[in-house]
Amino acid sequence: MPHTKINQDDINKAVWAACDTFRGTVDPSIYKDFVLTMLFLKYISDVHQDKFDELSKQFNGNEQMITAMMSKQSFKIPTGSTFWDLYEVRHEAGNGSRIDQALHAIEEANGTKLKNVFQDISFNTDKLGDEKQKNDILRHLLEDFGKDTLNLRPSRVGSLDVIGNAYEYLIKHFAAGSGKSAGEFYTPPEVSDLLSIILEPQQGDSICDPACGSGSLLMKCGKQVQNNFAGSKQYELFGQEAIGSTWSLAKMNMFLHGEDNHRIEWGDTIRNPKLQDKEGGLLHFDVVTANPPFSLDKWGHDNAADDHFGRFRRGIPPKTKGDYAFISHMIETLKPASSSTKGGRMGVVVPHGVLFRASSEGKIRKQLIDENLLDTVIGLPEKLFFGTGIPAAILLFKKQKDDKKVLFIDASREFKSGKNQNVLTAENIQKIVNTCKARETTDKYSYLATLEEIAENDYNLNIPRYVDTFEEEEEIDLVPVRTERLALQDELANLEAEMAGYLEELGYDC
Repeated sequence: MPHTKINQDDINKAVWAACDTFRGTVDPSIYKDFVLTMLFLKYISDVHQDKFDELSKQFNGNEQMITAMMSKQSFKIPTGSTFWDLYEVRHEAGNGSRIDQALHAIEEANGTKLKNVFQDISFNTDKLGDEKQKNDILRHLLEDFGKDTLNLRPSRVGSLDVIGNAYEYLIKHFAAGSGKSAGEFYTPPEVSDLLSIILEPQQGDSICDPACGSGSLLMKCGKQVQNNFAGSKQYELFGQEAIGSTWSLAKMNMFLHGEDNHRIEWGDTIRNPKLQDKEGGLLHFDVVTANPPFSLDKWGHDNAADDHFGRFRRGIPPKTKGDYAFISHMIETLKPASSSTKGGRMGVVVPHGVLFRASSEGKIRKQLIDENLLDTVIGLPEKLFFGTGIPAAILLFKKQKDDKKVLFIDASREFKSGKNQNVLTAENIQKIVNTCKARETTDKYSYLATLEEIAENDYNLNIPRYVDTFEEEEEIDLVPVRTERLALQDELANLEAEMAGYLEELGYDC
């Protein structure tokens, strides 16, 4: 079995099936944390066991040598804390406390890599029912993950990113099942792909997502550097996430993907930005990108006027819509342009209201455009994001541009239809990327507008104002239409006469 190569679909289905243990007794918003944490524990345990077996064979069971070599691995699991240690005693009382103790021991053994990651996740909780029910649920969960299908040893996995794919699969399905809240931590992979490609992260770049969720967008940016620079990991990843359990997920995700050069903070980015320099100012980055929660209510309006970071100097966003709060924060964290660098660049996903809403948002938008920071506006198809059918847009900003124009792209009509969600295909993504690079007007798809044109439109960025997608109806030649109509009338008259004859034969008086 260990040498049978794994099938990603089978893994995904097996992990999703493990969720059946909780369905009907525990809310998905609660049990997703248990399933994802157990997946993490199972994976590192299988990797640990695979390495142990390999060393045992190599050193003929010499315990001293095996222990010495295991201590040099990238992560450590203390004795008695592996998944299989817990699995062996699953029929005994105390599953919840044993799992918690194992996670705490793993966290302690791996220092800063997993510091505080499991502090908000407790398997020994009354949310799973009374002691007997809780023990039974956790026994079933251990048995689900103990099946042969979920053997995640590297000797089976090979070069597949099985754990990363399984995480994305689970997150996607939790998002589909739990509605709007899922959008707080899940960005559809094709949107992450698009952002990471457009922003072109380079070797040596610092990359930040101030609303990083599970960290997938950050890791996609890192992957771009690896793909374009011969596997180089010369980049830094930074992020902040407000929801504790989602922050933990991001940390686990980084750990599993070997992204050691990262700093992911837990906290509210607008009220309490944690990514600061030694002097207490905001850190600046080469690339800043995010899919922040759409039109967030209660984002921190009451304290915005006193923001000592100066993030709202262009204006304070409305109390019930935090879109421009995130945009303003992100703009202020871009590296300034200098004689040796063009400064930072930024991509953010927003609802379309950001493009045209007036009042305080209109004032902020005007200022950003007048400063020539806005580079590109991309309209995306509807139903791309879980929990909302509304179409979204991507705004690209640059600290230093090569022109005083804004490119508008209407990609709203090009997508692949799905059962419940639409998706961007690789071709759709490539067309957007190519259009961004060409930076020119194309018929019914893109328009390169001057700042003067935008000012004439009262700084309204609504895409149809710039990209004309109107399709003229084909002219109809009425002569052949009349000829066809007369022919149909003659045919109808003949049919009526034929029908009258049949009725008369049958004795009906017509």
